[in-house]
Amino acid sequence: MLTPPGSAVDAVAERSQALATSDHSYAAAASRYEEMPFVRTGRSGLRLPKISLGLWQNFGAETRYEKSREMVLRSFDCGITHFDLANNYGRPYGSAEETLGHIVRTDLAMHRDELIVATKAGYDMWPGPYGQGGGSRKYVLASLDQSLARLGLDYVDIFYSHREDPETPLDETMDALATAVRQGKALYAGISSYTPASTSAAAKLLREYGAPLLVHQASYSMLNRWVEKGLLDAVEQEGAGCVAFSPLAQGMLTDKYLRGIPDGSRAAAAPSLDQAYLSEENIAKVKALNDIALRRNQTLPQMALSWVLREPRITTALIGARVWSQIEQNLRALDCLEFDETELAEIDSYATDSGINRWKPPLDAPAAEARS
Repeated sequence: MLTPPGSAVDAVAERSQALATSDHSYAAAASRYEEMPFVRTGRSGLRLPKISLGLWQNFGAETRYEKSREMVLRSFDCGITHFDLANNYGRPYGSAEETLGHIVRTDLAMHRDELIVATKAGYDMWPGPYGQGGGSRKYVLASLDQSLARLGLDYVDIFYSHREDPETPLDETMDALATAVRQGKALYAGISSYTPASTSAAAKLLREYGAPLLVHQASYSMLNRWVEKGLLDAVEQEGAGCVAFSPLAQGMLTDKYLRGIPDGSRAAAAPSLDQAYLSEENIAKVKALNDIALRRNQTLPQMALSWVLREPRITTALIGARVWSQIEQNLRALDCLEFDETELAEIDSYATDSGINRWKPPLDAPAAEARS
């Protein structure tokens, strides 16, 4: 029986013990591919599950290992084969990669060819000028080597430039991604949170370097619709897929904040959700959307996921979770993916940009000049 979490130090110690003593008796469910729909990623041959698992929160050393393991393995049993990471996910940085790497090696080793493991480089990671993030060749390729070491893998399936870096020439960053593919350390190249213009430019460069752009990962939700203003058009034109992250607006599109800010929530305890986002106007939108969801016999998170997946250019939606039951409930969004025109019109009256996109690149920012 799991014990209540204690301090962060206790959690790290418990995790270390669990890593050493787990019985690793997992057997994958034979039915794991019966329910999950898989979608082609742009014009590539790679298919991803409609719902994927993101390990940004709750998979680092601060979380009990058995809790993380349960979420990963039960997700795989339900057909979630795509696990999304970045070098700086988890507390301390990199510990989410360590967690997934241990699960893959000890429980999923025989299923490695059934998995899509993705990671990214772009934000601060280690001391000194070469570890502060961005898109330099030095940082990008060193970061990938470190990620592979933490994961204990020979390669990742998708390697992303995590953010656009206006201080580094775009061709330098794209050449680094292509190098990773040519070296066999990544199978596909991706980018995240790039402007539409930079997406097109990046795709052109990657084609020239022999590593076509597979996918763009962008924040997208009913309260954050920036991708509809040119990015999805650019992605489609380039033949890439689009992974939607934060489809629940960092938890705002749940029932969590309908009656204030609960203790232990992201808004109360973490910097990833600014309390300023929970304005009276935004909460009113959330309440109205919750009423629509109830009429559809869905929870608000289920409707939010269904709404994101209604867009045909979205390949998959990344969900995060604190416990397995949240993933289990959110997977039921797949039971009701259709909307009629009346529902969509009503949703549109409340689903408007709400000033919550902390990842949006400045659309008018000039890209760094190419190397001569």
